[in-house]
Amino acid sequence: MTAGTVILWRHGQTEYNASGRLQGQSDIALNATGRRQAARAAEVLATLEPTRIVSSDLVRASDTARALGGLLGLEPTTDVRLRERSFGVWEGLTHAEIEGGWPEAYAAWRRGHEPRGIEAEGRAACGARVAEAVEEAAADLGREDVLVVVAHGAAITCGQTVLLGLEPGEWFGLVGLENCRWTSMHPNRGRAPAWRMAGYNVGAGD
Repeated sequence: MTAGTVILWRHGQTEYNASGRLQGQSDIALNATGRRQAARAAEVLATLEPTRIVSSDLVRASDTARALGGLLGLEPTTDVRLRERSFGVWEGLTHAEIEGGWPEAYAAWRRGHEPRGIEAEGRAACGARVAEAVEEAAADLGREDVLVVVAHGAAITCGQTVLLGLEPGEWFGLVGLENCRWTSMHPNRGRAPAWRMAGYNVGAGD
């Protein structure tokens, strides 16, 4: 048995997002725009009547989750496996700063390869932990239940790629979710892969 609907929701905007800095696992709070985004998106997602809310423990995700939980009377739980992909020594830097300091690693990253020598987490490892957390949170729910998972851009992309039966280190068919937008999935009962995508980059204004 598993949840009938899984929503993967990216957190609202932070100052790092606004200034184009790579966040990774740095614990950056929502800014005023991000808090407004979370409140508006929560109003829309509340109409789905979620059964459970699970979020990354990083504050930008957990505060986004609380915006929805407060409307529903649900207390979100946190799971460290839903954290953003770690980008090592690049965290806090702009793309221009990264390109200037690590031109070869940056070029490799932009081509879809793993950047070496910066202590970054691999896409496959990130995808595996996120997918595991999602599947565990959904496992004891039923067909009528809706699970909302609040996480981060790269983490959601990698995790959803795994859930769709693809290799996150080799397949790059998903664009990153915008701040406070979400993707939805349903069980692909009796078929492979185990999940199918129903909506992508959906937002409160759509």
